Amino acid sequence: MIPRVLIDTAQVPGDSVELRLVQRGEDFMIVLDRNELMSSRMSASEEALADLGCAHLTGRKGARVLIGGLGMGFTLRRALKILPADAEVVVAELVPKIVEWARGPLAHIFDGCLDDPRVRIAVGDVAWAIEDGGWDAILLDVDNGPDGLTHASNDKLYSARGLQVTKRALRSGGVLAIWSAYADAAFTKRLKDCGYLVDEQVVRARGTKGARHVIWLAGRR
Repeated sequence: MIPRVLIDTAQVPGDSVELRLVQRGEDFMIVLDRNELMSSRMSASEEALADLGCAHLTGRKGARVLIGGLGMGFTLRRALKILPADAEVVVAELVPKIVEWARGPLAHIFDGCLDDPRVRIAVGDVAWAIEDGGWDAILLDVDNGPDGLTHASNDKLYSARGLQVTKRALRSGGVLAIWSAYADAAFTKRLKDCGYLVDEQVVRARGTKGARHVIWLAGRR
């Protein structure tokens, strides 16, 4: 059996939560307690977040995209393949160590995407970046679902008030896309009650295999 090796740990700012970067053979995982938040061997649903959330931006001039959560860069890398050369992509990452890992032990996974001239990394709460406004797409993958597992204050993103703030931050025709490890009927209803048109997509963690994840696509009515 291949053992797990602890590479590094990271404290979530403003919280008592500790993340662990673990390697097992050629695979890397970011772990919270017993929850495997992300893995280098499973990228399909994170890539689908970009595919679905940026589909309307093909050929759009000056597109502005906000990605909440750097993770292992799968959403960012796929978005860069979709978006035109004049796009702007801001990645908001709360945990500074995750950005360090992206340029260190996980650099081979990121494959230079952080150096793309379209990309800017904003270390801090994605809620601050949302409030800048003027986004054509906001792609959120900051938790395992619409609750604050890794950071309690993430709950505000998924509250009725937070969803209204996000809706105002979208340009006309803009899309909010949210990744989740599970379905949540109450959250779907909350999106609709906040005036979004909602399309709930089920995607697999490994393309056609693996766990079923959910991506909500929400646009203005």
